[in-house]
Amino acid sequence: LASEKCRMAFASHRCVPLDDDGATYHKARPKFLDAWMQQGLKVVVPSGSDDAEKEAAGYEAALLALPQDANGRPAFDLLLIGIGLDGHVGSIYPNIPDVDSQRVVVPITGVDGMGKLSTKISLSLATMQAARMSVVACAGKSAKAPLGKAQAMVRALEAAETPMSFPASALRHSATWLIDADSAVLLGGTGG
Repeated sequence: LASEKCRMAFASHRCVPLDDDGATYHKARPKFLDAWMQQGLKVVVPSGSDDAEKEAAGYEAALLALPQDANGRPAFDLLLIGIGLDGHVGSIYPNIPDVDSQRVVVPITGVDGMGKLSTKISLSLATMQAARMSVVACAGKSAKAPLGKAQAMVRALEAAETPMSFPASALRHSATWLIDADSAVLLGGTGG
């Protein structure tokens, strides 16, 4: 695949300057993004504003300048996304009005896990669901998930959840799920 024909966008990004340690763009550059860009990959980069509404509007406009699907959404060939213990995908968290948003990109403002005001932008669930192929990746243990994400996988793939109560469940039937053994241990084998 010719890198110069590829475009990459972020599913979620903090509304911080692009060189801030919390910026997804800043974290990704040394890990893989710089090498890919040197090979010709074009990246849709947020502006680095701390204003979530302004950032969402600007990022949405940049994405809508790309080829669109029949419904006027960016025509993503692949969505690669992770999942949080609470079922969030991108920055679409449970029980927030943005779960149902039909915008391409939504501004997210709220209090983070450390009690600080956090502003982010995220692809909407509707935009994520419109991707031609979606992959949800869930593997490993971390400080946030010392036992892995087994309970989250049950909720995402088998439990009676709605996108409002557990946003990842919106991708239950449309995504390919890459799950390690620890995260799959509680699945009954009858899910998505």
